[in-house]
Amino acid sequence: MTGLDRRGFIRAGSICTFGFLSYGDALRLRAQTPPSQTKPKVDPGEVSVIHLLLGGGMSHQDTFDMKQGAKANYRSPFKEIPTSVPGLRVCEHLPMTAKLAHQYFVIRSMTHKAANHDIALNLMLTGHEQIATVDHPTMGSIVSRELGPRNELPAFIGVPGASVEPGGRAGFLGSKYNPFHTGDPNKPDWSVRDLNLPLGVEWARMEERFSLKNVVESRIKAWDTSDRFETLDSYYQNAFNLMRSPAARKAFDIGQEPEAVRERYGRTTMGQGALLARRLVEARVRFVTVCRGFNAWDHHSGLYPAMTNDFLPDIDRAFSALLEDLSQRGLLGTTLVVLSGEFGRTPEINVNGGRDHWPNCFSLVLAGAGIPGGGIYGESDADGMFVKENPVEVPDFTATLYRKLGIDYTKEYHTGLGRPIRISDGKPLSFLA
Repeated sequence: MTGLDRRGFIRAGSICTFGFLSYGDALRLRAQTPPSQTKPKVDPGEVSVIHLLLGGGMSHQDTFDMKQGAKANYRSPFKEIPTSVPGLRVCEHLPMTAKLAHQYFVIRSMTHKAANHDIALNLMLTGHEQIATVDHPTMGSIVSRELGPRNELPAFIGVPGASVEPGGRAGFLGSKYNPFHTGDPNKPDWSVRDLNLPLGVEWARMEERFSLKNVVESRIKAWDTSDRFETLDSYYQNAFNLMRSPAARKAFDIGQEPEAVRERYGRTTMGQGALLARRLVEARVRFVTVCRGFNAWDHHSGLYPAMTNDFLPDIDRAFSALLEDLSQRGLLGTTLVVLSGEFGRTPEINVNGGRDHWPNCFSLVLAGAGIPGGGIYGESDADGMFVKENPVEVPDFTATLYRKLGIDYTKEYHTGLGRPIRISDGKPLSFLA
């Protein structure tokens, strides 16, 4: 559990002096202060990221920041349950996640002002507010640009990929840094494109074609002022590397997993996507985004049947299995796992039994890569409406992530029009970075 800093200790002591400090007060105070324990040292060059993106917006009041004392029309019908960490409680429909609370850290005070899905998702994935004149690159693309691939596999992979568009691409960095999309690993006939040669084509003939392409393009490039050929070269080279790579074939072959492991993760897009993400970081891919689908968690109506029967069991299995699997394989220390949506949901439950968009306060969960487990940072008010203490802006989150990876978050890029853009305008959370 998080410890008290000097200010928190003085505050607690002053309350104790007058005899008003209850056990609950102590837990609340501890939940508002950053962890004081020594963080394990992690080589930034070895860190990979898995972002479990809950597109549409996870309801914080029904998951990691439940408000049992909220107003009647705000209060979740779900019960909260204890976790492996005293004082940290979560939704009853996250029982497997509750048992692993000592491995993750909950920020309950995320905040921004974008209530539109596209704008909020763009902000969450890039760390920048959306503007018409700049197409900001997503975090994975910056990681790909700054650090590059470790082997024949792409540095940045999206699972399934195609549904994560707002803020999910390379923007002004150029399409060579876009994510490689895998498709849905939960489909029975799933296979990854670019891993097999065209029917009837042998390797000798393929290499001749590749050489001929290079000769022809080298003559044309002299008159080309765009980055079109550079992008095409990158695309073809990546495809060529994938087809020739035993490591790539092995990493994408999810069928090698025992049936019990696949069932543990859950036979869903998110479950099998999380399992594939584990295989990919094991194969040294730097950044993997897993998303069930754009707006999948956008529950304006019928929230509680959907969460009870589908969404919470799905993420409970996927998230907990991922943490257990990474830990058992010795990978959690070098894998930063992020669980988030683009915003939270309204405190008030609407007439259709749902919650609407709410960016003013929401939760984000982090685990691995030296993140101290079992902690809470920040606090929302009694209804989960606004941040009460220790607000965390999205740029601070992205700056923290970049520092974890050893990337200079203050570095400036220049757009095609010469406009300077910093990688992040935030400041890392020192107790996490």
